[in-house]
Parts: sequence; C-alpha cells; structure tokens
Amino acid sequence: MKFWNWNRSLNTTLTMLVVSFAVVAAVTVTGIAQVAADNATNPWGAAVAGAAPQTENVLDSKLDDRYRIGPGDVLEIRVFNRPQLSLDAARVDARGMIRMPLIEEELRAVCRTENDLAGEIAQRYKKYQRNPQVFVYIKEYNSQPVAVIGAVEKPGRFQLQRRVRLLELISLVGGPTERAGTRIQVAHMGNGLSCDSSGAPFVNEEDLGNFEVYGLAETLQGDYQSNPYIQPGDVITVPEADQAFIVGNVYKPAPILLKVPTTLSQAIATAGGALPDSNLKRIRVIRQEPGKRNKYELFVNLVAISQKQADDPLLHPGDIVEVQTHSGRRMMRNLLGGVGPTLSTLPLYVFR
Repeated sequence: MKFWNWNRSLNTTLTMLVVSFAVVAAVTVTGIAQVAADNATNPWGAAVAGAAPQTENVLDSKLDDRYRIGPGDVLEIRVFNRPQLSLDAARVDARGMIRMPLIEEELRAVCRTENDLAGEIAQRYKKYQRNPQVFVYIKEYNSQPVAVIGAVEKPGRFQLQRRVRLLELISLVGGPTERAGTRIQVAHMGNGLSCDSSGAPFVNEEDLGNFEVYGLAETLQGDYQSNPYIQPGDVITVPEADQAFIVGNVYKPAPILLKVPTTLSQAIATAGGALPDSNLKRIRVIRQEPGKRNKYELFVNLVAISQKQADDPLLHPGDIVEVQTHSGRRMMRNLLGGVGPTLSTLPLYVFR
C-alpha cells in the first residue's frame, strides 16, 4: 500500500506558484520599461501623450459656444428631493448675483453656464445634504439682446440663447433685400460686460459706442474676418445702397441703385434709354456735395461719349440726371399729335 505524501505535494504546488508569479512580474516590469523607453526615444510617443490635452482644448472651445448667464436672466433652480431649497424663478440682478436659501453670501451667476452654476450650488449644500443633486435651467433669456435693421427682409430684435456669428444672424432675418448696399455696420451698444474664455466677467469700456464696418459680399461668403461673433447689445444695420435719380425724357424715370460704380450712360440705359426728340448733347446733371447745401449743374454730351470723344463720368450718390428735349422738335410733335385725333373725327367723302 502506498501513502500519499501531502507535505511534499503542498511544497511542490507552492513552489510552482511562486515561480509563476515571478515570471509574470518580470514580464510586466520589462513591458513597462520598454514602453517608457519607446516614449523617451520615439517622438511619436510625446505626440500621443499630448493628444488628450489637445482633445480637451477642442472640447473647451466648443463648450465656449454655450450660453453664459447674464444680468436680467430668470433661472429655475431645483434641488432633488429638497423643495424647500428649490426656486421657481431667480432673477439675476444687475451685478450678476443671485441668492439661495441657507447660503449666506450671494452667488455669482453671470458668465457661468447652467452646469457651472449647478455645481457651485451643490458644493455649497454639501454641509446640509449628502451628495446634493442640483439642476439649473434658464427660464427667461433677457441679457443678450441684439437688433437687425435696415435693408433686410425681416428686421427685428432678438434674444440670443447662444453665441452667434454675423452671417447666421443675417440669414435669420431673411438676408438682404434688393435695395441693400455693399456694407454692414455693427454698432456695440451694450453695457460692455463680456466673459473671457475662463468664464470670468470683465467690462470692456473701449468698445462701448464703437462700430465696425464689414463688406456685405464678404460676409455672405462666410469670410472669417467679416463674420465675427455678435456681442450682447449689438445693433446690426444693413444700409440701403446709394441712389441717383434719372428723370426727364426717358422711358422709365426711376431711382438707380449705385451698388457698383455706375456711369452716366449706364444709368440712362438702365432707365430704358432716351425717348425721341431728346437733346443727347446736353444732358443735365444736378449734384450736391456731401455736407453742403449748395447745388451746381453739369452738362454732359452723351453723343460725344458714345463716339468715345469724351469721358463717361461716374455718378455720385444723390445725383439727378435730367434728359432734356429739343423744344422746337417737341412742340412740332405735340402739334402733330393733337392734329391727328382731330382729322380722324372729320367725315369721309368719296369722289367717284
């Protein structure tokens, strides 16, 4: 009969386990050392290590587009399972502060997002409740008004609920009309309160009352330099194009929009051209210089312009172009025009 030696079997098992753990530890240490060496010698290792901060920066830049609470906004603040600590309507005062139950000092709400303010309130309530859950909602948006006026399809006043660029706001009002000029004016008429990238408020008094001018075509094309972020209180104006006026002996007397440099002959052609009996050698232009009350006259020979014997002058805003007639020819035409109906009323006799 053979007896099993339990002590010997136990010792053998323990020895095998110790050897296995030693091998695993050695492989692990070697792997860690190899990874560290690769990161130290391989430049790609440093780029990969910096990928996480880069992703975080990208996320931060997108989070900056979130709405920042401002003075006048009305907030709804809910503390889970604590109705006595919740507020149905908390208005942010002119200093950007709010008050909460059981919190002695005021809390800064301005330039914070809903999540940021909820986290601050939850931190203050930890002395009264274990792991409080706080939810902040913006009930009324009142702190970021902007207005769009001028030659747009649907001018109006808006309350921003997020950061908006100029092109998006212009498209929101239906775009420019046919009478729109070539410029967009942005006047900064707010209170100067702004938020930096970290969410801290500051007052930028230098921009108060200033305005910027952008090209309408560049803005509509989405040019980065002509498509800035709109600030609270901005008034965007799309001025109508400058006009000149074509009157007199033309087919369609009407104002002419000077969206692009327009010459005298082009303006008359836009009005349908001159009628018969027009004195094309003496086109009268009445002009008034900006800032002055006195007007003066210019006389242009359109025949010489068509024969390239004279320059075709550019029209100025407010010019009145009058196409005059030859008085003698016009009088004869009027007489003939009056005689024609009279002759038609006479009786007709036939001689056989």
